[in-house]
Amino acid sequence: MAQVGNSEDPVIIGEEAGNVRLITLNRPRHLNVISPETVSLLAGYLENWEKDDNVELILIKGAGRAFSAGGDLRMFYAGKNSSNYFVLMMLLDVLSNLDADYWYVMNSLLLSVVKEDSNLEVVYRMYWLCYHIHTYKKTQVALVNGISMGGGASLMVPMKFSVVTEKTVFATPEAGIGFHTDCGFSYMHSRLPGHLGEFLALTGTRLNGKELVTAGLATHFVPSEKLPELEQQLINLNKGDKEAVKSLIEKFSSEVQIDADSILNKQKIIDECFSKNSVEEIIQSFEAASLKEGNGWIGPVLKGLKRSSPTGLRITLRSVREGRKKTLIECLKTEFRLTINILRSIISDDVYEGIRALTIDKDNTPKWDPPSLDKVHDKDLDTVFQPYEAHLELQVPESEDSRWDGKYENSAYATSKVSE
Repeated sequence: MAQVGNSEDPVIIGEEAGNVRLITLNRPRHLNVISPETVSLLAGYLENWEKDDNVELILIKGAGRAFSAGGDLRMFYAGKNSSNYFVLMMLLDVLSNLDADYWYVMNSLLLSVVKEDSNLEVVYRMYWLCYHIHTYKKTQVALVNGISMGGGASLMVPMKFSVVTEKTVFATPEAGIGFHTDCGFSYMHSRLPGHLGEFLALTGTRLNGKELVTAGLATHFVPSEKLPELEQQLINLNKGDKEAVKSLIEKFSSEVQIDADSILNKQKIIDECFSKNSVEEIIQSFEAASLKEGNGWIGPVLKGLKRSSPTGLRITLRSVREGRKKTLIECLKTEFRLTINILRSIISDDVYEGIRALTIDKDNTPKWDPPSLDKVHDKDLDTVFQPYEAHLELQVPESEDSRWDGKYENSAYATSKVSE
């Protein structure tokens, strides 16, 4: 198998064998978290291979004990003091009424600051990439033999085939640290049975491989010891015919039967509690359910829910609920806005406090602001959900003729069109 690129320690390894291409997420010491370079390389590979008539099948896996643990939280934390984009935009509006020469100088200075914001760039590129992964024209197989969380799971769930093992661990825990269910999961969670999506998004509950297949978040369960052979057989298959790929995977697959105490067997309680209109009502209903005989499993989940960021919980519930009525593109555009607004601390610094408590100081004692659900006001939520001007939205191409257009480098954020 020929390797693409010659970096000594690349974050992604791209390999080719006949009509098959293999991507390996290659930051095992960091659980293959998604860096700006990861996003850029992955997008480049996928675009080139989709356009290449010689490529029929794409395989993606993670090195080490993780598929991908999601976004690089330390990277976001390091960028917390980046320029406040929206304050700059307001200033630009004011400056537009000034003398033309003076405005030009100030405009250039402000835009140079905006362009230094690497967080904005990687966020834009990631959401743009999520659309292309969901709608990819060639057969993809994710081989997921370990941790697959948050944004990392967005490289698994949308694939035509997602193969998981007994070592697979999935979760979307973003709400707990003041963030939101991102990278397309407001779309994916909102389409799960009943109100399972709200439950997973708000509680960050983990699912194992068999549970993922049962819930419809993965397509096949294969014991981990068989995964290397499956990978080799897929390479030997040398074609992307979906039925042929499916038939081959099924030869290695095991029948899925979830454990009696699986969370997926609690659907009735989950639907009853997580169908409520607000996070406050959900928690109250969940508390009441926890007092009933046989519901001891609720206690630890409820404890985690109560410790989570009030802002993160309220944003997440609204995002998933609205996601039910939106298309994939609409969900990705909304999530892009939410991500930028949260990282800009438009209504709260909770995401940085959550990252600090979880990964920086590791004291696990975040101090949320606002500290309680009743202090997160609807008008504040409206602010972070408010649509941008058209040229500042995520530019997802909606026609086949321009499928790979809308890249960051051609967007308003990377050019002088920001001020127009």
